[in-house]
Amino acid sequence: MTADREESAMTVQDIAYTELYTDDHAGAVDQFSSALGFLPVAESRDDTSTSTLLRQGDVKIVVTSGDAVAPFVDRHGAGIADIALSCDDVTATYTAALAAGATVAPKRFGVPAMAGFGEVVHSLVPTTATAPDARPAGRRWIALPPDAPGTEGPARLLDHVAICLPGGTLDEYADRYTATLGLTRYSSAYVAVGEQGMDSIVVRSGSGRVIFTLVAPDPAKQPGQLDRFLERNVGPGVQHLAFLVDDIITAVGDYGQRGVEFLTTPASYYDALADRLPAKAGHVDRLRGAQVLADIDEWGYLLQRFTRSPYERNTLFFELIQRQGSRGFGSANIRALYEAVERDRLTTP
Repeated sequence: MTADREESAMTVQDIAYTELYTDDHAGAVDQFSSALGFLPVAESRDDTSTSTLLRQGDVKIVVTSGDAVAPFVDRHGAGIADIALSCDDVTATYTAALAAGATVAPKRFGVPAMAGFGEVVHSLVPTTATAPDARPAGRRWIALPPDAPGTEGPARLLDHVAICLPGGTLDEYADRYTATLGLTRYSSAYVAVGEQGMDSIVVRSGSGRVIFTLVAPDPAKQPGQLDRFLERNVGPGVQHLAFLVDDIITAVGDYGQRGVEFLTTPASYYDALADRLPAKAGHVDRLRGAQVLADIDEWGYLLQRFTRSPYERNTLFFELIQRQGSRGFGSANIRALYEAVERDRLTTP
């Protein structure tokens, strides 16, 4: 095996699925299916847990509840507990990750796993696990009828995962993902809003299909929304999942009709948008009507909209994202998102 092939065998290729732990199984499945447009495709039950596998486009989400996951839910509330990563060679990737300093996580259903951040783990699975009809290994899945309630939404794939970390730890985690899973640093940004501030580093796989946006509050600034997330989540966690769509304005309308609640954007944002992005001047009214954010990088345009968290602790939320050539993450919109979440925090009881 050549050096290039050895390196490829020991790096991750894709996000096979994310797994949400919850104490309200029916409510979470209903939220994903009726509001977010995921189709329930299979169910697994054992003595300690119940899991439902849902799919939309190439995105797979597993909702799990029961005694096995109760300690996680008690500490953190409903949230993503596993970001499963596919590899060309699971054994080689796992062995290399441990040799580079990764921490072993307890296996569930016989699947090797490594610690990620907080209590979130990364199960390592073969690339065949990303096939449309593939189901997470080690569980007794029973197919749900094709006429199960729900219609599929417009999301095509999981664009990226945003991870909230304690202040001052971004470099540590970015270096850890670089060393253990072969991700590389892609970009970084700093946002200051009043007396608050946040840092971000984006790490991604060579395939471009595993992208983590690492965010953390600036410990030298006043506490803000990221500090509140860390308090409510009792440590690091997944802040949001970003779903790629082809037509975000149509998608926002679709999700809105399904009952999804979005964060709002101030009118001043759109008043300045035509000057900031002259090529989008003729589209400002449509973007304003759908409350969609727009940004540009050297490759093209990026359109985004963020939901409110549907969960009791107001932690995990979701993003819709449309890329018109852009490969970035909306550096100008990081500020708009921060301000929108901050307004929501200050106005929500």
